[in-house]
Amino acid sequence: MDEMLPLIFVVLMGLSMWLYVLLDGYDLGVGMLFVAVQPGAERDRMIASIGPFWDANETWLVLGVGLLLVAFPTAHGIILGALYLPVAIMLVGLILRGVAFDFRVKAQDSMKALWDRLFFAGSLIASLAQGWMLGSYVTGFRDDALGLAFSALIAACVAAAYLLLGAGWVMLKASRSLTDFARMWARRALWGTALGIAAVSIATPLVSERIYDKWFQLPELLFLLPLPLGCAVLVMLADRHLRHAGTNRDWWPFATAVALLTLCFTGLAYSLFPYLVIDQLTLWQAAASPATLKIILVGAAITLPFILGYTVFVYRVFWGRQEGLSYE
Repeated sequence: MDEMLPLIFVVLMGLSMWLYVLLDGYDLGVGMLFVAVQPGAERDRMIASIGPFWDANETWLVLGVGLLLVAFPTAHGIILGALYLPVAIMLVGLILRGVAFDFRVKAQDSMKALWDRLFFAGSLIASLAQGWMLGSYVTGFRDDALGLAFSALIAACVAAAYLLLGAGWVMLKASRSLTDFARMWARRALWGTALGIAAVSIATPLVSERIYDKWFQLPELLFLLPLPLGCAVLVMLADRHLRHAGTNRDWWPFATAVALLTLCFTGLAYSLFPYLVIDQLTLWQAAASPATLKIILVGAAITLPFILGYTVFVYRVFWGRQEGLSYE
């Protein structure tokens, strides 16, 4: 049982980060799309589409990082130590967008545009910082020119992936008057997302001979082929759908983005396992003592169902399109 505890926690941590990317990803994407429309009713409709959800979505980030801290303290020290600056920048972005989200409600008309721009800036900063962290992590925290260039590329591509999620969410939840606008941005973001997927897929085997062997030796190669092929098919189907206006399947772009990122997350998890720091520290080496993990597991068993239950509840209550914004 003791040997299984680190595995249980890495699954919980992976689940938390996957849900964070999907859920907070779309509202970060909406925040980045926000200033591309004219001030007024359309912006309010976009805000209304994420209003009931956006703050709770960040809970999954807190849970994921919290599990890393308490269950894998050694890995937490290495990862957060190497990523201290982008983590700090991300937190600045998240705080900025949180403040701007609330202040735009009370601001006078002359100041509302400023808070709108700050909401956009906070969303963009947080997205780019998260992309930078991913790029740095998969290259083993390289800080030479090549490593920095790769991190910058992935920063832009993660922002594109969030834009894709955000545009899909606008098509799904906001007023139909925004559908064509969202479709245009989704198509632009799709290829930036595809570029990021290709870059990470190429870089990880080059960084680690172990990862290369996991992907390109037989018979593993045959079992893993559905992952890259599935990504390619989803990108082509999404592009084809986004080229044609007038379809009633407004849910398709968001569902495609979720499926695409889920496949990518699965492939990355397979590449990294069982290491938390690539080729340096396994999850068993990084884990806290069994006694500590057992205590934490009790807390997680109590907390996680409440978070999942609340998430399901709020999405069920606020299901459907949000046509207007009201603070009454």
